[in-house]
Amino acid sequence: MISTPMNSVPHVLSIAGSDPSGGAGIQADLKSIAAQGGYGMAAVTALTAQNTQGVRAVHVPPADFLTRQLEAISDDISVDAVKIGMLPDAAVMRAVGDWLAKTRPAVVVLDPVMVATSGDRLLAPEAEAALGGLLRHVHLVTPNLPELAALLGTPEAATWEEALEQGKQLAVGADVRVLVKGGHLTGDQCPDALVAPDGSVQEFPAARVDTRNTHGTGCSLSAAVATVQARVGEWTTAVRTAKTWLTGALATSAELEVGHGHGPVNHFHALWASAAPAGDEFSRELWDGIGGIRDGIFELPFIKSLADGTLDRGAFEYYLGQDALYLNAYSRVLARAGQLAPTDAEQRFWAGGALNCLEVELALHKSWLGDTPGGPGAGLVQGPVTKAYVDHLLAVAAMGSYGEVVAAVLPCYWLYSDVGAVLHAEYRAAHPEGGHPYGSWLDTYADDAFAEATRTAIGILDAAARRGSADDRDRMRQAFTHSSRFELEFFDAPRRHAAPGGS
Repeated sequence: MISTPMNSVPHVLSIAGSDPSGGAGIQADLKSIAAQGGYGMAAVTALTAQNTQGVRAVHVPPADFLTRQLEAISDDISVDAVKIGMLPDAAVMRAVGDWLAKTRPAVVVLDPVMVATSGDRLLAPEAEAALGGLLRHVHLVTPNLPELAALLGTPEAATWEEALEQGKQLAVGADVRVLVKGGHLTGDQCPDALVAPDGSVQEFPAARVDTRNTHGTGCSLSAAVATVQARVGEWTTAVRTAKTWLTGALATSAELEVGHGHGPVNHFHALWASAAPAGDEFSRELWDGIGGIRDGIFELPFIKSLADGTLDRGAFEYYLGQDALYLNAYSRVLARAGQLAPTDAEQRFWAGGALNCLEVELALHKSWLGDTPGGPGAGLVQGPVTKAYVDHLLAVAAMGSYGEVVAAVLPCYWLYSDVGAVLHAEYRAAHPEGGHPYGSWLDTYADDAFAEATRTAIGILDAAARRGSADDRDRMRQAFTHSSRFELEFFDAPRRHAAPGGS
């Protein structure tokens, strides 16, 4: 047969039973194939009446009709990979075996459906024997632990070490690759392992996803592996890619809200609007989204006159006083971020930021405002912009998620870093010998430590966005945008204060 070239769209055939609820069988296979970039086809071996709570009835069409389905496909379409699922009886298995012997697809993955979740055996002894004979046409078999034991005629493995040993026995004895899956074991880890026909093992450790939505996981994983293998031609990569994808499909499965039993996985979690952003995609989206605000900041009279050194001293001192009042509240919000942070490193980062506000930043304000009793800002009253900004931050800190708090505090890092770098470059170019009245202030926002802290905060934001749901990310966008608007207004507040009737 003519095979599709590597990295183009592979044509993947699912030979399996039908699940009308959409979570398992050919329905799950077709979703998995599409999610991995393949073109899915299906030959139906059995019709089931089932939902997320169980199977109610099974109808098996004649085996010769399955043969006609398979021949109709392979007579017209190149088949680059085959995933085999439910084969209900020996006649069906022989039909599949005969077709595989004639067509010899480049990739054949068998997910043996032999043991129900209840532990009941689903196949008669003669069917189990026929399934064993089918292994000679297969490149990879993906049994769960009860099925692995059934294929070997041994008790089910109770530990991961026993499971690996059974996987080696089957791989070497049947001369086939075996994907040993640890999903049936207890504990917070869910490892898998690819065992080669020579008995060598490649393990894929992973944390267990806490969800009851596990309907069709075996179907979905095996179909995904077959598709990726047809696309990239390397089994280790295929298994690793499929396992990572399935972990995400399990982690986001609750978003589907399907049924009242064991629901399906979220096959298209990486494609839907609920998909977690990759890399720095989320932070770049936020930054691009406030392009108008950023442009507006640089057009403010306060910023322009600060850059060229013509800014009125009274306006600058008003800005410093309000900033001192703001930083007192901002430090508490940073401390709240530290309380919510999921890692020790992030806790330390936010705690350090809060301390920096209270010690370093306020000491800088003091050097400009003088030794005012009570510290910088003492005796001053929050202006309307300062109060609104602080109220916004405190509200997010009190009610928001960790991601929202991070998004709300980030503009104070990012916009200050951006503005500071631009103004620093401009004043240095215009005053190479010094003499700028606000030069030492501008130097503070262009130093390497502040730039590094900003980069760290951006990275934390992206990590929080990847962990959060689509709703979480929407709230993070709102918090970031609101804080960014307040930053623009904060820079403009000295002009409003100086205007007639200003506060």
